[in-house]
Amino acid sequence: QILYSHAIHASGFFIAFFVSLVLTCAAFFIVYRTQILKWSFCSENQEIQHELSRNHKLEHSLFNSGDLFSEDIIMNDQIINILSFEDSGNMLQALEDLEVATLTRADADLELYRMQICKEVIAVMMKNMVLSHSLFPHVEKRMSSVFKKQFLAMEKEIQEEYERKTVALTAECNLETRKKMEAQHQKARNANEEAEELMKKMNEKPAVEYRSLLDRLHRLEQDHLKRFLLVKQEEYFAKAYRQLAVTQRKELHNIFFTQITNATFKGELKLEAAKTLVEDYSKIQGDIEELMDFLQASKKYHLNRRFAYREYLISKIQLRDSQASALINAAATQIPSLINKMERAGHLPESHLGVLLDRAEAEINSVKQKFDHDLKQEKQKLCQKLITKRRREMLQKKEHRKEQLSLGDPFRTTKEVTHYLSHWKKLLGDHTIEFEELTEKFDNEASEDLKELLFSLTEKTVEELKRVQYGIFVQELVKLSVPKMFLLEAVEEHKKEMVVKHEQLEREEHDKSMAAEELLQLTRQKLSQELEMSLLEQKKLRSWEQLVFMQLLSLPLSLSEEELLRMRQELHCCFSQVDSSLAWPKIRARTLLQAFELEQKDTELLKVDQNLAMTSKQQHSKMKKPGSRNRNKLDILKKSLQDKIFIYEDSMKDENLNKVSANL
Repeated sequence: QILYSHAIHASGFFIAFFVSLVLTCAAFFIVYRTQILKWSFCSENQEIQHELSRNHKLEHSLFNSGDLFSEDIIMNDQIINILSFEDSGNMLQALEDLEVATLTRADADLELYRMQICKEVIAVMMKNMVLSHSLFPHVEKRMSSVFKKQFLAMEKEIQEEYERKTVALTAECNLETRKKMEAQHQKARNANEEAEELMKKMNEKPAVEYRSLLDRLHRLEQDHLKRFLLVKQEEYFAKAYRQLAVTQRKELHNIFFTQITNATFKGELKLEAAKTLVEDYSKIQGDIEELMDFLQASKKYHLNRRFAYREYLISKIQLRDSQASALINAAATQIPSLINKMERAGHLPESHLGVLLDRAEAEINSVKQKFDHDLKQEKQKLCQKLITKRRREMLQKKEHRKEQLSLGDPFRTTKEVTHYLSHWKKLLGDHTIEFEELTEKFDNEASEDLKELLFSLTEKTVEELKRVQYGIFVQELVKLSVPKMFLLEAVEEHKKEMVVKHEQLEREEHDKSMAAEELLQLTRQKLSQELEMSLLEQKKLRSWEQLVFMQLLSLPLSLSEEELLRMRQELHCCFSQVDSSLAWPKIRARTLLQAFELEQKDTELLKVDQNLAMTSKQQHSKMKKPGSRNRNKLDILKKSLQDKIFIYEDSMKDENLNKVSANL
């Protein structure tokens, strides 16, 4: 028997609650004392870390771009996917998209380097003023602190403005896309409704063919519209990015000159010292612009070289795909050819011909499907393996680069600004060359591995088709009383044909590969010449800048020191914009090309519609019977759809490419 006591139950609850409370408080007290001890040892270190984090929050990113090196690695992985999985016809388009993304990323890298170099050069100049006794240490410390805060505030403001522009542009682009896509869908719905009405009056087969053509045209129209909108939006974002980059450059100059003016006004900086500092700043800015011109031209050269090599690899892959398809099709064609040959020779009854040909088609399709499936599966495995290897080695290079950059710290406190700029030039130049050599090596390895995989599976598929021919159909024909000697002669002839076909394809591949290699070498020579020319032209432009600058300063103008300082400031703001962008010319070219292509297609489509209207009117007056009229109308509409499909699938003409070049 169990006796319940509420008093004992309640007292047990309160005792347990009290004990738990005491233990919890004791635990909190121990943790608190431990943390106090830990904080007392680490407080100074944490303050330093916080200061570093605060001051360098955006140090290694323009518009909060993150880890540039890691992003470059991830973007480089995309070439593996393009080479492995992209349809042969779309490879060059996918490569161009990747090129634009890479050029945009490179522009961000260069802008980051520019800001970092400019800020560190100002810091070095301020320290040199102290060493030359032109500035008190406490004043230098205060001014450096103000510079850091204002630079950080500037970067934060630019980042916020970039985010605002991105949100606004994205919303605008989405709205434009939605409107245009809705209009396109409405047009497609109207065409489908009209087609449905017409097909109700027609036989099934012509109606199905017409509907198939109509669906194909709608897909092409949507694809072209999406492409047009994508390129247009790309231009919007590129413009916004460039505007903000220029704003940031100008703001940096404004911060420097404002601080110098304020320090002079307060008497912290003597007028003569301020003049010397400003003159040094002007000279160093010229050196920085020259360095950035070199880095930009060098980056452009190496990226153009990279993508020229990738185009060369794509041409080789397309050639291999074509060769593999030709070999498989040649081996497959021999099976129905053997059956037909036996029937024509009178050794195979006509009643068995259809059955054997249907079976042959089924066997061939089965082998081809297995080839496609196996190729896709093996490519996925190989792709993952290549990306893993590529990332591992790239990350090792990244760590090595970090060490190099950390070794650059002493240069940030050097008195020699020229030495510091030379160090940056060598460091970034060496890194670019090393990275490009590594990228080319990985791209080539990927291409060769894909080649081995394709040829291995192609060889297996050809052997499987031979097995189907010899092991199945030859035996089947023997069972149907086809003379064995006649069969063996045909089989031997087929073997010789395959050897000849293989040799022919190898010769074609060799000739086309040699032509592609020659084109690659010519492209590389042209790029080297363009590099020299661009550096020379930019150097002339910078010389002109200096000439204008010196002439303005030497003019007999009655300007105050403050007005002269403002004039210098404005000139630096202007001259900092006299550079090109890596991505913009490519993006602009794509936009112009799309505009010319759209204009050409619209003109040709209008002609097709006009011809359709005219032909329909003529046929309507000739045809009297409704059935004949409907059939004839369907034929005219089908012809019109075929013409429109051809217009959409037709590539850009050379004259339009020349128009784009002239416009650029």
